[in-house]
Formats: sequence, C-alpha cells, structure tokens
Amino acid sequence: MGGQLLPLELIDRCVGSRIWIILKGDKEFVGTLRGFDDYVNMVLEDVTEYEINPDGGYRVTKLEQILLNGNNVCMLVPGGEGPVPEQAAQ
Repeated sequence: MGGQLLPLELIDRCVGSRIWIILKGDKEFVGTLRGFDDYVNMVLEDVTEYEINPDGGYRVTKLEQILLNGNNVCMLVPGGEGPVPEQAAQ
C-alpha cells in the first residue's frame, strides 16, 4: 500500500506548480495552483484561458487570478502547459 496515491494527495503536491485544467465544455485553463478544497474548487494565478472556437482554433485570455468551480473539472494535467504553444494561439 506504500505506492498508493489518492487524488487529493496528487493535487496537494501540485500546489505552487503549473497545472493544465480541462473543463466540461469548450474551456481549458493553465495556471499556478495556489489552493483547493475537498470539492476541487481551485484558486489559480497567472492564468491563461483557452476557449475553443467553432473553427477549431482557440481564443486566448490572460487572467491574473481565478476561482474555478470543481464541478466543471474534467481532467487535471500537472505540469501541463495547455493545448497549444502560446505563440501559435490566435
């Protein structure tokens, strides 16, 4: 049992690090995880929001800080830098 890692333990290890968050729907976020709770509501800083356009591209928005509702989270990627390099984002 020494190798078992619970989901909230993994998220706790990511505090202070960059994380890529994929939501239900057409939005993804990359930011520095500052904190979270048992419902996986998260506070992120230095955030880039990617919203998928109907043409397949992305609308990119920079945000200083957000509170993300955990009900909408589909997948977390520790250390991830998002769906596209920022230079290629439209």
